[in-house]
Amino acid sequence: ERGNQRERDRERAQARAGGKAKQPKGDGLTPEQRRERDAKALQEKAARKAAQSAGGNNAGGGGVKR
Repeated sequence: ERGNQRERDRERAQARAGGKAKQPKGDGLTPEQRRERDAKALQEKAARKAAQSAGGNNAGGGGVKR
């Protein structure tokens, strides 16, 4: 009765994951293009954060926790 517990757990975990982990990246970019895209996104995020902190932090988030 207990002998197949590991197999059943594996099957359940795979069903929960939906097989997502084995799918290739579908964006059609080379690794270099992906690096450039990600670097640009990080720069834009840093610029937004700098503008937010310079603007007085009124854009939500953060604040005083009580």
